[in-house]
Amino acid sequence: MSRTPPRRAPSTVAGAAAPLAPLSRDSQLAAEIKGLVASGDRDAARDRYGELVAHQQRRAVRIAYQYLRDAHDADEAVQDAFVKVFTHIISYREDLPFEVWFTRILVNACLDLRKSRARRLRWAVPMSSSSDTPPSDPATPEPTPEQRLVSRERADEITAAVESLPDRQRTVFTLCHVAEQTTAEVSQALGLSEATVRVHLFRAVRKLRRLLDHAS
Repeated sequence: MSRTPPRRAPSTVAGAAAPLAPLSRDSQLAAEIKGLVASGDRDAARDRYGELVAHQQRRAVRIAYQYLRDAHDADEAVQDAFVKVFTHIISYREDLPFEVWFTRILVNACLDLRKSRARRLRWAVPMSSSSDTPPSDPATPEPTPEQRLVSRERADEITAAVESLPDRQRTVFTLCHVAEQTTAEVSQALGLSEATVRVHLFRAVRKLRRLLDHAS
């Protein structure tokens, strides 16, 4: 039912977004779900969406946990993102990778949840010293390679450093290094030239190195 849209020819204009590889199976599946919703067959769309959720669940939890550092909050953000994706699937652009579109929604859900959590903590009344005990690490998601190589303290330093980045740099860094998207895909998702994405990524990495060197 769905078809992969034609790809653009390479541009010779400096800073223009490079052509993307053929869209992934999940992108084609998202386009199919969009078509089902548009035709009014929401039951079939939900069935197909379950398959898409299964494909993206593990990756989504890993990304959310990187932002929130709490298994419960990460799961809440992921579920919220999946609901929003299905609710707004009709607005999905079939010429963009679904993974990037979904990651943008997920990152926004994580940021919203962090703001909400900060407000709750601001007004919370400490009940006892036991409430200050940090939660144990969740069994899932599996740790990333970076987390296996560094201590928990170093992982916390990295997380704090990423959170201190300006919004655009943090988003680009997360999409490229956590969601493992190419700069071309991020360019398409954010509506920026690939050259601009590379500049934000370069600045983010440079600032992170400076912050982490200072923390060492």
